[in-house]
Amino acid sequence: MTGPSTDLHTHLAPVLPESLVDRTEAGTARVNGNAVRPLALYHPTQLAEHLQTVGLDRAVVSIPPPFFGQHLSGGPTGSWTSAVNNGLLEAVADHRVLLPLAYLPFNEPDIALAELHSRASDDRFVGWVACAGGGSLALDDRELEPLWAALNGLDAFVMLHPGQTPDKRLRPHYLSNLLGNPLETTVAAAQLVFGGVLERFPSIRFLLVHCGGAVAALAGRWQRGVDTNRPGVTVAALAPRDAVRRFWVDSLCHEAAAVDLARRVIGENRMVLGSDWPFPMGLDDPWTAIEHLETEARAGIATVNARELIGR
Repeated sequence: MTGPSTDLHTHLAPVLPESLVDRTEAGTARVNGNAVRPLALYHPTQLAEHLQTVGLDRAVVSIPPPFFGQHLSGGPTGSWTSAVNNGLLEAVADHRVLLPLAYLPFNEPDIALAELHSRASDDRFVGWVACAGGGSLALDDRELEPLWAALNGLDAFVMLHPGQTPDKRLRPHYLSNLLGNPLETTVAAAQLVFGGVLERFPSIRFLLVHCGGAVAALAGRWQRGVDTNRPGVTVAALAPRDAVRRFWVDSLCHEAAAVDLARRVIGENRMVLGSDWPFPMGLDDPWTAIEHLETEARAGIATVNARELIGR
């Protein structure tokens, strides 16, 4: 392999003071009235040991969506964002193999921009994470333009992770996760494609988790919408089929055929490993998602592609 093998999609809870969060008897944090589980989120040593178990060298770590704080607004959002980013640094401090992402609250663009400026020179962070969907603004909203411009100037790596879907139809049958997570990712990607964000800010390296949601399956349909001049569809210089190849996606989709489709449509050099550790909907071993591929392809996904995306 060329370089360290990396899991790009893992989570840890930030270390937060009791003044900000309550604790359950089990030791988990309670955010907005809800206990944030599983317990492994609070034990970074378990993640470091897990990497050794599955034969990986390092992991990119972000806070899980319940810590996005989208129930807040205004000043409290700024305080919360600073606290969770500091808390994630504290959580990974004893483990050099755990590489943190700083959170940016896209529901509050001015606060996100201030947080970006305050963290941009901190090389302990390897990139940024923001919410796709949930309470965030549409990603082609003009209020986000200064933030995109700043991220573009940094050649930034930005993970888009779905938050809680606002679609009430998805409450039964756990559909808020089973369908809602990939749905929110797909909507966010479509906003970036049709809103011209990818075209205007080409230096931002976007990672779509959960294998990019339905982007690979829908790219041809999006292109057809442009080709047939459908009402409301913006014709940009960057065609949808080309635009989706600006994304990176992780390999977390639980179906080998979906992995193959994403590699074909989005690009063989645009897929990275992702487990979603320690959540039940993730993979105990991220290698299993790509075990059907040839050795060279697996190595590229785990090492070369990861290094290109992270930049180190």
